[in-house]
Amino acid sequence: MEKRLYRSRTERMLWGVCGGLANYFDIDPTIVRVIAVLLIFANGLGILAYIVMAIIVPLEGSKVTTAREAVKENIEEIKTSATELGSEMRSTFAKKESEAKDMEEVRNRRRMLLGIIIILIGIVCLVGMLDIFWWFHWGLLLAVVILVIGLLIIFSTVRR
Repeated sequence: MEKRLYRSRTERMLWGVCGGLANYFDIDPTIVRVIAVLLIFANGLGILAYIVMAIIVPLEGSKVTTAREAVKENIEEIKTSATELGSEMRSTFAKKESEAKDMEEVRNRRRMLLGIIIILIGIVCLVGMLDIFWWFHWGLLLAVVILVIGLLIIFSTVRR
């Protein structure tokens, strides 16, 4: 039987890519995860590779026969896990909102969160301008952070 690359169902943190690679190469999944994190600092190569593999590599035990079916199945799974994550985040914020004494407290908390996010983005930009980590591509990190914030906002408004 030929050895095939699959995303792991059991050794997974997000979508099982690192667990599948570890299984394929017969090494500890933690080693693959450390390498993946290190590749994130290589101009975002790790993030791009992880996302591409999550879309292309079939899930362990999958019954699909063509690459097109595997991609469709993987995108559905990614969509489902992103929806679950959004639900968990929304329920976390909703619990806090229901505990607030009035809407002003909720508004103040949201303003504080927005302020912290803007400060963090400013710190990232400042560190990038000071060229402390000359080997790291800060523009890519900033773009990913802004995209994630936008997606979180969209998911939170769609669910209401």
